[in-house]
Amino acid sequence: MHRFITAAEVQHGSFPWCTVEWMSNPALVGAKDLLLVRATFPMGEAHNFHRHPGREEIIYVLEGEADQWVGREVRRLKAGEMAHIPKDTPHATFNPGPATLKFLAILSPVESAEEFTVDVFDEEPWVTLRPPIRYPGG
Repeated sequence: MHRFITAAEVQHGSFPWCTVEWMSNPALVGAKDLLLVRATFPMGEAHNFHRHPGREEIIYVLEGEADQWVGREVRRLKAGEMAHIPKDTPHATFNPGPATLKFLAILSPVESAEEFTVDVFDEEPWVTLRPPIRYPGG
C-alpha cells in the first residue's frame, strides 16, 4: 500500500458527465474510512440527483463553479468553497460554465452494506426542481 500518491499513480475513470481520478481508496492506500476522488466536469455537464445511502460526502471546489444541490437547497460554489452532504441525502452537481469544474469528493465510510450510488433524478421532487441532463445509456 502507498502512503503517498503521485499523479502517475492515481486510478483514472470516466462517466458520461466527467472524468475522475481516484486518489484514496482501499486498493491505492488501504483506506478504511475515507475515499477521495478528483472530478473534472466540462462546461454544461452534471451529476444528476443521486444519493449515497451508507456514506456522507464533502464536495470541495478546486476550479470553476458548481451549482451544488443538497436536498432542495442549491448554492453556487466557487473555488475554495464546499458542501457537506449527509448520508442518504439527494444531491446533484451542475457545471454552469464557462470554465471547467474541478472538485474533490471525499466520502466516508469506505465500506457500506448499502449501494454506493442510487439515482433519483427521475423521481419527484428532483425531476421538477432541476430537470436531468440525459446521457446515452442512462
